[in-house]
Amino acid sequence: MENLFIIDASLKRSKEFKRAKIVACEPRPNYSVWIRFDDGLEGVVDLGHLVGKGVFAEWESVEFFNQVHVDPKSDTIAWGEDIDLDPYVLREMLEK
Repeated sequence: MENLFIIDASLKRSKEFKRAKIVACEPRPNYSVWIRFDDGLEGVVDLGHLVGKGVFAEWESVEFFNQVHVDPKSDTIAWGEDIDLDPYVLREMLEK
């Protein structure tokens, strides 16, 4: 029975992932990004706390940060090929 629960839980998570699909984004001042999910939830997420940390050091260039886009493969926001953010985390930030 434990294995059945694990399979059911993983199927549930995969269905939830589909609901966390970002369809639009725009850079905003002070390292914020406006995002819209496919179900209509939208808002501005402040990402300033990440600037300069690890891969986010690239964001110290405002021009690079402003190149935010929706990655069609992962349905989340991304910068270049190396930086993207978990759409569930972003959704949770908006819902708070």
